[in-house]
Amino acid sequence: MKGIKIVFWILWRIWFYVVMAIPILIMLPFLLISIISESGYPYFFKMARIWAKFILFGMGFYYLVERQQKLEKGKSYMIVANHTSMTDIMLTLAVVRNPFVFVGKKELVKIPLFGFFYKRTCILVDRNSSRSKNEVFKRAQSRLNQGLSICIFPEGGVPNDESILLDEFKDGAFRLAIDHQIPIVPIVYPDNKERFSYTFLSGSPGKMRVKILPFIETKGLTGESRKELRDKVRQVIYKGLLEFQKVKN
Repeated sequence: MKGIKIVFWILWRIWFYVVMAIPILIMLPFLLISIISESGYPYFFKMARIWAKFILFGMGFYYLVERQQKLEKGKSYMIVANHTSMTDIMLTLAVVRNPFVFVGKKELVKIPLFGFFYKRTCILVDRNSSRSKNEVFKRAQSRLNQGLSICIFPEGGVPNDESILLDEFKDGAFRLAIDHQIPIVPIVYPDNKERFSYTFLSGSPGKMRVKILPFIETKGLTGESRKELRDKVRQVIYKGLLEFQKVKN
């Protein structure tokens, strides 16, 4: 039985990269046109949402969304969520309709096809370089000035220890939110680690629940409030994860 599971996991993980590539190849000419200039990003974003939904359904995932507050069309937000899986990217694209730009780690550039577009549309950060972090702020500010939103996973990466429910948050997302006086949208993903973690021989098709929590305003806040805001947002996401665990148990 264990041998069958291992074969399933290997084939299923390979299939993930196949379903990731299929819509990119189908939409390739339109994707290339949309990234010629930054003004084409909203069109790229629409295709990215199609790509994300194709992957989720192709992998046997289905998502259920509870929205405690809705995003307004044409308004910029700082979107933050817990980070446990590569599918966090697809799920965020699937459930958030407002065009946004990811701030993410540069290592994902290495993924064939995906990495090509990821490098040209997302804001990449080298977490070992202070210069890179400064560049991130400049590019994020530019995107916000264009009326887009920003999505950051504030844990700064997926914890190596999968028993950690929610790692400590970095300051970057909250500094940007305060600088631009934009609301923070906390999102809870309670199932992604179980569905598709970074452990290769693990996961299964099934339900992915999403909870979009009430937004946290930053109007009137200054840089001195950054850490307090960071801890407040982390606490509401942590509390949301605990509530899902209680329901499961």
